[in-house]
Amino acid sequence: MPLILDDFSRSASLVRWTCFTDQVMGGVSRGTMSLAPVNGQQALRLRGTVSLENNGGFVQMARQLGDGRADGLDARAFKGIVLTVCGEPGSYYVHLRTSDTRAPWQYYAAPLPVTRSWTDVALPWERFSPASLRAPLDVARLVRLGVVAAQAAFEADVAVARIALAP
Repeated sequence: MPLILDDFSRSASLVRWTCFTDQVMGGVSRGTMSLAPVNGQQALRLRGTVSLENNGGFVQMARQLGDGRADGLDARAFKGIVLTVCGEPGSYYVHLRTSDTRAPWQYYAAPLPVTRSWTDVALPWERFSPASLRAPLDVARLVRLGVVAAQAAFEADVAVARIALAP
């Protein structure tokens, strides 16, 4: 049975999420996050302009995992993550952070294909590659999940209706 992390059916889901851009490090990308109906489903929507100027290049919405515990969420009983997504195709990723990731540029990333129709996208743990890390992903200590528009200059528009850990 999947473990639902968010289904965005209630406005309370929004308070767990934050939106930020490369402006935290001098970039000029802009982005917003909202909870709204998209193509008939209630969803968390990330929109913005991803710019590569000033060494930038991302817009992100993210949430903590593990109810704020330092050791995070133990996801070893699951095979990966499944997101129900739709939007404008672009350069999107799911980022995971563990209790081992210390610097903001350290994370594990998997490409997130997005189409204009609602689609369930399954991302097995093996698809996540380390960025600025040598250690493989340790799913026993997941502390943060992000949906990111990055690595290309484009108009981002991605909506997420559900996020779950897949058995």
